[in-house]
Amino acid sequence: MLTRTVLRSRIPNLSRLLHSSSRISRQLFDLSTVERVSEDVDVCIVGAGPAGLSTAIRLKQLEQKLGKELRVVVLEKGAEVGSHILSGAVIEPRALDELLPDWALRDDHPLTQSATSSHMRFLTKSLSIPIPHPPQMSNRGNYIVSLSRFTAWLGNIAEEMGVEVYPGFAGAGVVYTDDGSVAGVRTNEVGLDRLGCMKESFEPGMEFRARVTLIAEGAHGSIAKELIQKFDLRRNSDPQTYGIGLKEVWRVDPTQYRPGEVVHTMGWPLDFRTYGGGWVYHMADGLVSLGLVIGLDYANPYLSPYKEFQRMKHHPYFAELLSGNSTRIAYGGRSLNEGGLQSVPQLYFPGGALVGCSAGFVNIAKIKGTHNAMKSGIWGGIMYSGVDSLLLKGRTPWTFRNRARLTDAQHTQPAYRFLPINYPPPQPPLSTDLLTSLTLTGTNHAEDQPVHLRVRKDGNENTALRKLHVQRNLSEYAGLLQRACPAGVYEYVEDETAADGWNGHKLVINSQNCIHCKLCDIKVPTQDITWTVPEGGGGPKYRFGVAEFDFACLHGLVFSSSIQVVVTY
Repeated sequence: MLTRTVLRSRIPNLSRLLHSSSRISRQLFDLSTVERVSEDVDVCIVGAGPAGLSTAIRLKQLEQKLGKELRVVVLEKGAEVGSHILSGAVIEPRALDELLPDWALRDDHPLTQSATSSHMRFLTKSLSIPIPHPPQMSNRGNYIVSLSRFTAWLGNIAEEMGVEVYPGFAGAGVVYTDDGSVAGVRTNEVGLDRLGCMKESFEPGMEFRARVTLIAEGAHGSIAKELIQKFDLRRNSDPQTYGIGLKEVWRVDPTQYRPGEVVHTMGWPLDFRTYGGGWVYHMADGLVSLGLVIGLDYANPYLSPYKEFQRMKHHPYFAELLSGNSTRIAYGGRSLNEGGLQSVPQLYFPGGALVGCSAGFVNIAKIKGTHNAMKSGIWGGIMYSGVDSLLLKGRTPWTFRNRARLTDAQHTQPAYRFLPINYPPPQPPLSTDLLTSLTLTGTNHAEDQPVHLRVRKDGNENTALRKLHVQRNLSEYAGLLQRACPAGVYEYVEDETAADGWNGHKLVINSQNCIHCKLCDIKVPTQDITWTVPEGGGGPKYRFGVAEFDFACLHGLVFSSSIQVVVTY
């Protein structure tokens, strides 16, 4: 993969913009006066996930077919392609067959573990009850893979085909033309301290000006959020809704390893009012991925997704799976789109389009039965989803619209309506405290850089707003973020002297812990936390990301509106 050093060698004028003299190393950075290098490309793709890389590969295939050279650039905020990819894959290879017909002939492909069986179980506190498995969720012919490894593999193929892939370059902002259309993106500045002053290592961000800009950041990305608001792309769709997915990878005892087995669970530890469910995927090489997804429309501010997940592992079904000589080797978390087709915004905007999870594409039909069961109340929901999944196979001629247009944040109810949840203490090795788990994410941010989690509303950041945040979130919602965040980023600590505090408490943001899950931006009831990209390369470093993923949703939906614009000169 290409680095900043390689990119500088490709762009001769970049060296004159690098500030290294001590005279200006601590001057305050002024965005309005910075001089940036500008590169012209045909297509700029923000995000080197499966959607962005599939798009890039397809563009290069069209280039070969039409004989018209295209310069395609992919920007990736992770230090390496795949390092920020958590949601993994039970991959249906149909679309991969169409995109790369010879993939199985490649010696390095990561699709080495086929799915051998699929089961669904309903959990009570002590029982694991088999229930019918929806036929549209069958995994016959599918593969269980690490999506981080799969993405890295796609990245190598894209580079072989001539795509310029730049890991460590975060798409930080949109470049607009005079008429307001999108002209490209800019990368973030590198070498600013926490106060926004330029260090000796300072480098300004670059502009990539493109004929077409494609946003493939994943769920609730910062650029997609800006574009959806600016161009009112949700005017004809429901609000997007989300879940938070927490997962671990274990190397299990050989007596518990069943390669290729896929299991989904519903019920305990969540109550009937909270949408969610678990999974167990037996990967290759003795590894098992297990996790819990919780809908972020939950009402109770005392709920802790992390502690619900840790509690789940003490169920007899999971305790037996993880018994013997089993070792936990990875942990992570990520927000997921769950709104369905009715929440997909307008995909195109002047100068580009949204693709993949940035657009909200998820194959809801394959999980809709489980979703409805959990949302509708347990047994009544099971009866409904039995009709939907087993008889109609997910093809019900209706859908449940979000008529009230409530966001996940607006579903949160005041704390006085609930009793605090008494979670059991960690019991290693099955369950551990949050910071112990965080060490398994490989997360790293330079501490002396601007905090990328901003208390901001309507473009304003000030002491009064921060004080109001503390007041409302403590008095009305019992400090939801310090329980909801799966990385321990937010704390409301005692401080009688803080000018931005309230009632002897202030907000502390441990941004160096952030695993880029975006939960805070989505769920905070006051909607005054804005997630922005940190310095490129910062964040988690996942290697075993696994959950369920339908590759067809990318290949079938990504290319519908953008590619024709690019190749028609």
